[in-house]
Amino acid sequence: MGSSQSREPPKKQRVLVVGAGAAGTACAWSLSRFPERYEVEVWESLPVPGGVASSCKVKDGRHVINDQVQGGAPSYRHNLSLLQLFGFKPTPVHMRIAFGVGDKQWTNHRCVCVPSDLTSRLQPEIARFGRLIRWITRFEPLFVFIPIDRVLRWFRFSHEFRYEMIFPLVALFFGTGNQTPHVSAAVIARVFLDPDLRLFDYCPKRLLNSVPEMFAFPVLEDIWSTIAARSNFKLCCNRPLAKLVRTPGGGAVATDAAGATAAFDSVVFACDAETVLKTLQNPTWLERRLLRNVTYYTDYCLTHEDHDYMARQYDVRPQQRDNYFVRTYAGRDADKIEMSFNLSTYQPHLKEAGLDIYQTYYLDAKQKHLWTDKEVGSVKVLASRWMRQFAHTWTHFAFWVPWGRFIQGTHSTYYAGSYTMVNTQEIAVMSGLAAA
Repeated sequence: MGSSQSREPPKKQRVLVVGAGAAGTACAWSLSRFPERYEVEVWESLPVPGGVASSCKVKDGRHVINDQVQGGAPSYRHNLSLLQLFGFKPTPVHMRIAFGVGDKQWTNHRCVCVPSDLTSRLQPEIARFGRLIRWITRFEPLFVFIPIDRVLRWFRFSHEFRYEMIFPLVALFFGTGNQTPHVSAAVIARVFLDPDLRLFDYCPKRLLNSVPEMFAFPVLEDIWSTIAARSNFKLCCNRPLAKLVRTPGGGAVATDAAGATAAFDSVVFACDAETVLKTLQNPTWLERRLLRNVTYYTDYCLTHEDHDYMARQYDVRPQQRDNYFVRTYAGRDADKIEMSFNLSTYQPHLKEAGLDIYQTYYLDAKQKHLWTDKEVGSVKVLASRWMRQFAHTWTHFAFWVPWGRFIQGTHSTYYAGSYTMVNTQEIAVMSGLAAA
């Protein structure tokens, strides 16, 4: 009665995180703060952590660029907090964008007293659009199931307004690419009105009337490598998951591409849905049904120094020092776009180099016959990359986003990544923290 019994410390849970991108690294870092409870391994197929938030060296290794992920908005609180925790400071950037070419070019920074020809011509529709998105917000549960192009057609918005203004704007900032006409109308309304998502203040005269202060990331590879090195989890790069089998008694056995196996109590898939479906050997019916609703497209990116190409395709006006350029294709393909970034105008590690390094994105390989990538001088190309991007169509928000919660925790399996909602770095980090 009087003797004290010593309790055995609880057994540590072995957790496998699949993918060391923003979601996976954030998840592993959060779990690693409790070493008495969790033993965390991260399996990453690439040589370095970061996933799409990557960096690469160009010009014989003399310069480093951030690839794919560029920066974010001040509302990216979780990203900013994580960076600051590990001693990284993002660089403020005033975002300047040029949409279209010639008499259809419009910007977010041209003087209010000298509006572009396009915004002057479409001003009545711009004002009407502001009223429409407020109604969409009021009835969001309904409009989440309706693509924005259909709504704008119902309310008789012109082809020019839809394809020269609204769709290029949304495609640029939310990675919706050539699927933008099919994006949920509720999501489009949030782009302009949601304080946690919007990048600009809506202007009833010019649609956009501000040069917002955003931030650019430091060298991304340094960020994620530092977080991994200074956190209490085991990072296994160049170790892609080949197969995961969940065992009847609980837990799972993971097999890597080399055939080595390891047992875990819980698994966090912080990778794309395609990888989950490929590697998870015994998904439930609901997991399989829901994850198949995440649709992916193949895009292509060229990093180059071809100023002549940029001048031909985008009507570049050097005095404007624009960061981003977007143009639509002609004729029947006006619903599709190409876009380019002048990395040297905002990436802090390039601004002092006196260079103009561009990245041009060509969207959806099924539309490759429209691409102008062959017009970029081969000697001007610094790097190239193929990418898989998920689509933000209305079906994504109708048949995946609201229902993903019902497979979280199935047989101790969790899901994280920007595809759980919208394609932003903030959502990736938040989803990783939530999974942890």
